[in-house]
Amino acid sequence: MKAMVLAAGLGTRLRPLTNDRPKALVEVAGHTLLEIAIARLRHFGVREVIVNTHHFAAKVLEYLQAKSNFGIRVEISQEEVLLDTGGGLKKAAWFFLEDGGATEPFILHNVDVISTIDLGRMLDAHKRNGALATVAAQQRQTSRYLLFDEQMQLCGRRFVREQKTEIVRAASRLQELAFTGIHVISPRLLGMISEEGVFSIIQSYLRLASEGERVVGFRADGDYWRDLGKPEDLAQAAEDFGAGAFAMGAV
Repeated sequence: MKAMVLAAGLGTRLRPLTNDRPKALVEVAGHTLLEIAIARLRHFGVREVIVNTHHFAAKVLEYLQAKSNFGIRVEISQEEVLLDTGGGLKKAAWFFLEDGGATEPFILHNVDVISTIDLGRMLDAHKRNGALATVAAQQRQTSRYLLFDEQMQLCGRRFVREQKTEIVRAASRLQELAFTGIHVISPRLLGMISEEGVFSIIQSYLRLASEGERVVGFRADGDYWRDLGKPEDLAQAAEDFGAGAFAMGAV
């Protein structure tokens, strides 16, 4: 199984920690965010990973080489210009389509989130639903919500601060959930991404949902999840780890 770790962001909210290193190499309890992400993916059977880079890209490559790629195949997709999640995935599409193209779904995972979400159950749900893409979502407060119908099909999104709502698929009742930065994607999506340049993959999901494709949510309300966007988030994650809220371990 393959996966992509989204690690190209500048990590500006983590400064000064990212003044001399990429976000992926910031540590929680002695483990880099990249190590934690790869360890999680390996636990669920992933043996081939592509990591997108931009900020201090050479340091990521040096780190992976020093760690012998954690015993798996790791490729780098270097972005001269930050392409966001959709543009980054589109640039790395070759990785998932090599050797005549893949049929099995792959995982897309932000490097700056830690969770106990069961990726195995998520993969099973994705296959069972015949989904084009499955996104893990939770009921919690956020500044941007994804909107789903009662069957957990994606119908739109809502921006809280901007007081803006976008509906792409009609539903009698909508539920708003927070996205976790974790996706399971069918390879056929890659041939359906018509957006160009810098764009969010959510933009593609919404367009495809409006065209009748099955983009669905996977409820992960009871699972531990934390975004590691700020130094205080790292401190809290280290405290949570010490309290046994989640397990990382060395890869």
